[in-house]
Amino acid sequence: MSSVNETLKRLNRSAFRSRFHLSDSDKAYVKAKGIDVIRRHCADFVRDRLAPAYIPNDGKQTPMKGHPVFKAQHACACCCRGCLFKWYKVKPATPLSSLQQEKIVNLLMAWIEKEMTL
Repeated sequence: MSSVNETLKRLNRSAFRSRFHLSDSDKAYVKAKGIDVIRRHCADFVRDRLAPAYIPNDGKQTPMKGHPVFKAQHACACCCRGCLFKWYKVKPATPLSSLQQEKIVNLLMAWIEKEMTL
């Protein structure tokens, strides 16, 4: 398994994934809520929208905007089970383990933290 930094570099080489960035309002939201609250939101979104084995609206469950974590999910190819399989070979139709969820949250938060410095 590659490191978070290696994964972010690989994602940045994708024309589609690299087009996602936090807007000024996204950054203001992160600052206002604090990074710990954003991490909790992130963990909740991953647990509820990505971790189940079967997701009725898979491929459409993650909006393109509305929360900084949603942009991070698209930028990191953690937006649906199809992208998780394509980019990370996570088997479809199986629930994500707590360790897998933690790794996804760590990747998403690393992307958000990097975006906050730009």
